[in-house]
Amino acid sequence: MKISELAHKPKLINIVVDDQEVQELYNDAIEFWCYDRQPLNKFVKFANMSEDTYPELIDFCQDLILDEDGNKVLDGEKVLPTKILLKCVNKVVEQLGK
Repeated sequence: MKISELAHKPKLINIVVDDQEVQELYNDAIEFWCYDRQPLNKFVKFANMSEDTYPELIDFCQDLILDEDGNKVLDGEKVLPTKILLKCVNKVVEQLGK
């Protein structure tokens, strides 16, 4: 296989947070979108983060929590409840680790 066959433009993928706590709090799953691949500079930044840089990880992931049109959901004025933000961050990290 040629490496050029693996290179594609990023596409939005749907991510669902539907654990028991979310179901109990909202009676529904929460969904957001994220690109399936990231530019190398972003991925390297992500790969070098550790538990010591968790605040930076949250800031980094906020740029990756998107609506269905690819727009950032969190823009400085709008924030998520902390529990939901942490669940979304975990889902983004899980996706980037694939």
